[in-house]
Amino acid sequence: MPIAYDPFDEIRREAAGLNLIPPKVVADNAARGLALRKQFGRGSTEIGLSRAEELVARTELSPHTVKRMVSYFARHEVDKRGKNYGNEQNPSAGYIAWLLWGGDEGRAWALEMKARM
Repeated sequence: MPIAYDPFDEIRREAAGLNLIPPKVVADNAARGLALRKQFGRGSTEIGLSRAEELVARTELSPHTVKRMVSYFARHEVDKRGKNYGNEQNPSAGYIAWLLWGGDEGRAWALEMKARM
């Protein structure tokens, strides 16, 4: 089911003074995820790759995208219990995907931005 677009999201964000440009550490995590994905050939979907490219470019994200990030992290928290999660020499697909979405810092940032929206 598609999420309805709220035309007032942008107005609310501007009124709250929110900056939805991902922090550098989030962009760096996504770049590391892209490098690992290229090296090992696994991790994430086309949507995850698109998200990583947005994060690396540090483009301003829409409120909808930030909410999608929060949803992704909630669904994939379980990946942290998988074999080779965090292993840079042989990373799990879940670890690579987590980085592509901004890693732990991306999760924290997205949660904070969603709360402030």
